[in-house]
Amino acid sequence: MRYQIALVGRRNVGKSSLLNAMTGQQIAIVSETRGTTTDAVAKPYELLPLGPVTLFDTAGIDDEGDLGALRVGATHKVLCRADMAMLVADEQGLGEHELALIEQMRSLALPFLVVFNKGDSGEPARADLALCQQQGLPHLCVSAATGSNISALKQRLYELAPEELKAEPVLAGDLYRRGDLVLCVVPIDLAAPKGRIILPQVQVLREALDRNAMAVVVKETELADALKRFTVPPRLVITDAQVIKFVDRVVPKSIPLTTFSSLFARFKGDLPPMVAGAERFDSLKEGDKVLIAEACSHNVQEDDIGRVKLPNWIRKYTGKSLQFDVVCGHDFPDNLEEYALVIHCGACMFNRTEMLRRVRECQRRGVPITNYGVAISKLQGVLPRVIAPLMANP
Repeated sequence: MRYQIALVGRRNVGKSSLLNAMTGQQIAIVSETRGTTTDAVAKPYELLPLGPVTLFDTAGIDDEGDLGALRVGATHKVLCRADMAMLVADEQGLGEHELALIEQMRSLALPFLVVFNKGDSGEPARADLALCQQQGLPHLCVSAATGSNISALKQRLYELAPEELKAEPVLAGDLYRRGDLVLCVVPIDLAAPKGRIILPQVQVLREALDRNAMAVVVKETELADALKRFTVPPRLVITDAQVIKFVDRVVPKSIPLTTFSSLFARFKGDLPPMVAGAERFDSLKEGDKVLIAEACSHNVQEDDIGRVKLPNWIRKYTGKSLQFDVVCGHDFPDNLEEYALVIHCGACMFNRTEMLRRVRECQRRGVPITNYGVAISKLQGVLPRVIAPLMANP
C-alpha cells in the first residue's frame, strides 16, 4: 500500500543526493562519476502527512551504450508503476531529455514536480522558469547539498498527490456497517503460505477490525456448520475464488457473497472492464493466445491457480485448444495485440496506479482484461451473484 515516487533525470543532476537529503540518510551512493546509479534504489519512507511511500532513485535518462540503454529502460519501467515523480534538473536546465520525460509523464497522466537542484550554485534559467509557468508545470528550486527547501519539497509532493492517495482506501468496508458480521471463507491448500494467510485476506480482516465489525474466518469444510451457529446471518460472505462454486451452493441467496480477488479488482483496478473482459471466454477461438499476468514471483505448486487450475478450467469451459503464456512481476509484454485475453492476478503486490495502467493499456490496444476472481466466477457460472454487491458500490 506504499505510494511510489520516482526521481528521474539526467546523470549527475543530484537525484541520489536529493534522496539522501529527503530521508536524512545515506541511502544512495553519491559520486561525481557520471552514471553511479545503475539499478533503481528503493527507499521506504514516511512522507507526512501523506503517509508511507517508496522513493525510487533511478539511472540517468541520458545514459549511453548498450548497458546504458538497459538502464534507461529500467527507469521507464519505474515511471510506469509510479504514483508521482520528481523530474530533477541541475544548472544545465531543461533540455531535450527533460522535455522528453515531461511528454512521457503527461502521456501516463502521472503527476510530477520539476525540481531544480543545486540551488546553492545559482537560480534556474529564466527561460526554464518561463517554460514551467507557460505549461503549468509545478516546480521548485532546492539544494540537496545545503538542505535548502527540502521541507518545502515534501509539502509540494503532498499537495501534488492525487486526492485518491490522500483518501482512506476502502476494500470491503462500504459493504457492511459497524457491528455487522463478516464471514471469510479461507481454504488452506498447497499454495497457502506456511503459517500465514495471504495478503488480501489479512487486509479484509484488518479493515473489518478498524471499522468495528465482527470478522469470522472458516475453511470451506466448516462453512455450513458456521452458518448454523449464527443467530443473525452474516452481512457479507467473502470467499477465496477457488471454492466459489461450493460456497455459492452453501450460502443462502439472501446473503451477499463475493470473492477476495473480485474485491481487489475494484480496489486495485477498475471492476467494470474486468467484468466485461470475463465475457471474452464465450468467444475464444481455437488456437487463441491467453496471457496470465502475475504480480509477484512465487513457488509454483502442482495445483497452481494461475498456471494449472485456470488454464484447465478455461479449456473445459470453452472446449478449445488454447495457448497460455505467463509473465511475472512488473514486466508486461509489448506484443499485447497477439493475445485474445489477459487474465491478471489480484495484484495485491501492485499499487493501484500500476494496475490501472495495465487496464488502460489493454483497453488502448483493444485487448480484453479480467482478473482471477472475476474469471473464476464467470467460469463457475456465479459471476452475477459475486459482482452484485460490488457493482452496487462501485
